[in-house]
Amino acid sequence: MPGAPTFMLDASMSSPEAETATAAAPGEVRVARALLSVSDKTGIAEFARGLADLGIEIISTGGTAGALEDAGVSVRSITDLTGFPEIMDGRVKTLHPKLYAGLLAVRSEASHMQAAEEHEIEFVDLVCVNLYPFERTSSMRGATDREVIENIDVGGPTMIRAAAKNYAYAAPVVSPESYDAVLAELRESDCRLSLNTRESLASEAFAYTARYDTAIARWFQERAIGFPPLLVRAFEKVLELPYGENPHQRGAYYAQVGARTHVLSMVSQLGGKELSFNNLLDLDAARLLLGEFLIPACVIVKHNNPCGVAVGTKVLEAYERAFACDPMSAFGGVICLNRRVDRELAEALLEQFTEVLFAPGYDDDALELLSTKPNMRILDDRERRAASLIEPSLRQVVGGMLVQDRDHDLEERGDMQVVSERRPTEAEWSALSFAWKVCKHVRSNAIVLAKDDATIGIGAGQMSRVDSVRLAVEKARVPVDGAAMASDAYFPFPDAAEVGIEAGVTAIIQPGGSVRDPLVVEAIDKAGVAMVFTGRRHFRH
Repeated sequence: MPGAPTFMLDASMSSPEAETATAAAPGEVRVARALLSVSDKTGIAEFARGLADLGIEIISTGGTAGALEDAGVSVRSITDLTGFPEIMDGRVKTLHPKLYAGLLAVRSEASHMQAAEEHEIEFVDLVCVNLYPFERTSSMRGATDREVIENIDVGGPTMIRAAAKNYAYAAPVVSPESYDAVLAELRESDCRLSLNTRESLASEAFAYTARYDTAIARWFQERAIGFPPLLVRAFEKVLELPYGENPHQRGAYYAQVGARTHVLSMVSQLGGKELSFNNLLDLDAARLLLGEFLIPACVIVKHNNPCGVAVGTKVLEAYERAFACDPMSAFGGVICLNRRVDRELAEALLEQFTEVLFAPGYDDDALELLSTKPNMRILDDRERRAASLIEPSLRQVVGGMLVQDRDHDLEERGDMQVVSERRPTEAEWSALSFAWKVCKHVRSNAIVLAKDDATIGIGAGQMSRVDSVRLAVEKARVPVDGAAMASDAYFPFPDAAEVGIEAGVTAIIQPGGSVRDPLVVEAIDKAGVAMVFTGRRHFRH
């Protein structure tokens, strides 16, 4: 600040009287006193020792002070600074004007300096704080409300925000990953941190407290019924992507903070090129569909739509039947399996071009074989936790967000209604159930043709349901005779059903609910086909 008096604190000037009598311009403060109070004590002893070696006075609280003393670091208690004891089981220890005046003083303002001198305020130049583990505690199975609430930090965020707000004169450090870089700069610049460094630390600090407050707000919101007036979420960057949907767009992948799982949680990449934006979109779609099956299953996705799905007695059989559904579309697709990959399956997979292979483990010889394809992204899935059923689905639109419940459930056979004169056979029921599971994950208008627990034709993303049926029939590489057909929404007219029947479909499953349902059922009965109403549609736009 031009014209402001400046003064570089000397490390030997540790008395309050010396410090309160001086002023400094923004960014020109020499760090002489640091307050350390952390929940995560990773690296804190080494950081404190480094500060102490530079002649910086260490102030600390509670458990952190004990840990530092055990490590041989000389510590001054917060009580000595404030003149007020830690009380109420540590709930109140740093919330004191003497500390916050020392953090918030604008040292180029004469009135601030005068007040500091009058009240014997000791400046605090660096704050190293991380917060109670609220996220971890709130996500623990069986954690009580009291345990969760006790992990809502009050003093910690206040200290961080005070130092971050006044970053021109004080530095907030919230991450153990920052310790080495901070120490290095202090050593190289006679205990000073540049204004750029302080601003960067402040930005990180505000993001850190925002994430923390978001987790707390989310915990309370999830206990209530309905959508909250203010929806708060935080996202943490996991991957920098090579580009977005197209090469001219930048891209990154962020995981939602506090989510039990995400598309790459507990997933390791064992080989291949870096993941792309479109890879992750397809992987998400494939994993959601794969989760519908407990027996060996394979899902192949291309451009966010399944192009082949099958189950089998072995995962190799499931893969071969899924691939056979639409080999042309499967070229360069994302293949998801719910069983371990052995050498025999790896040999089959090598015959095709695959963008992403996802499976819960690989035999050593299988991985060695697959690694000969340098462009194939090989993902190893170790996630065993189920996704949260209460987490809403979010879709961004211009300037806003559409929020809805996730479409988790599928209707049980006992809740469905046979509306045709002919009832489905047991074999048809099996095919209808399989087709219905797949149909829920196909983009609307969605039509799925299935036989023997494998898709044989899929029509997706058409503006007309009739066109979706025609596309599914056209895609079929085996006779449609005896196939089951699933539609994600009702048939407004008999025409779409008639296209399927003409191709050989013998059983149809759909939600029902059209005012023209009687006309559709009449056409079905005339053809001798079985039809089931589920009572619920599954649009996926």
